Amino acid sequence: MIMSTQKPVVVIPNLNGGEDLLGAIESLIKQTVEAHIIIIDNASADGSADAALARFPSIELIRQTKNRGYAGGVNPGLRRAIELGAKYVAPFNDDAVADEHWLEKLVSFLDDHNEYGAVACKVLHADGKTLDSTGDYLTSWGLPYPRGRGEVDSGQYDNQTDIFAASGAASLYRVAALTQVGPLDEDFFAYYEDVDLSFRMQLAGWKVGYAPEARVYHKIGMTSGRMKGFTTLQTLKNQPLLLWKNLPLRYFLRVMPRFWLASILFFGRAISRGHIWPAVKGVGMAKWLVLKKIPERRRIQKTRTVSDEYIWSLIIKDLPPNAHALRSIRTKWRKVTGKQQ
Repeated sequence: MIMSTQKPVVVIPNLNGGEDLLGAIESLIKQTVEAHIIIIDNASADGSADAALARFPSIELIRQTKNRGYAGGVNPGLRRAIELGAKYVAPFNDDAVADEHWLEKLVSFLDDHNEYGAVACKVLHADGKTLDSTGDYLTSWGLPYPRGRGEVDSGQYDNQTDIFAASGAASLYRVAALTQVGPLDEDFFAYYEDVDLSFRMQLAGWKVGYAPEARVYHKIGMTSGRMKGFTTLQTLKNQPLLLWKNLPLRYFLRVMPRFWLASILFFGRAISRGHIWPAVKGVGMAKWLVLKKIPERRRIQKTRTVSDEYIWSLIIKDLPPNAHALRSIRTKWRKVTGKQQ
């Protein structure tokens, strides 16, 4: 049955979320703006989806027969939001808790800024003091990073601003923008699929904003932290894919030599930590996916509406703040060559 709603839709992908899932839903029920809440259950084995439905009968539950990752766990909800005629849709992590004004602030931002396809919020760790993300950025080394991660929140990111990408943990998307550029890319499975989506929006002429007064508290890495080598595999697989699909050809020679150096260092560190198979598998999958995505790259680049120079202006001309090994190598290189770039 197809209904129509102007309520914003919030989509929670769930994988054995337990009590955290119940806390996430409760925080959404208490929002000052009423939302239609959809749980996409990725074949959980802990009964969390049934517990959520029993406690919150107003939610909508979509069950999947296997774990389709973050991207595959959100996309059914995005498609359902389109079917419902919603104007806005927000992915939301099953281990996050929203401030009661979170959704109101994000909706207000997109209502006031028609040229924006997405808006991110301030995401803090569960302690409420340490930052998780204040928007994602892409660097001239081809490496994405969450702005402010690990910093103590002292108001240094309290200014509303444009950003490169909205974090998938708790951002609001305009359904019209999603309809134009497509949903999350399920080949990413998890990690950087949100940066890829925002990159595609930027190429299509949509802006991405940051509303610091909207706040969420997130138990970062609760799922991936339990799976050895998961981060290694997804990073080595997805970072090349992000660049290959979206980076204008004009800037490949500027970005890719630095990126491959960073990838080699990451690969070596993974091997030293005993993540041999995840590292090798990630590289192998990346090579296969690059070939698979050739038609998609052509379509994205052919239909984009902004210039190469505009995209380059959005990219941070530096390394991510936490790239300590690469910063050390760069410093030594500059001493030897006398170059500052």
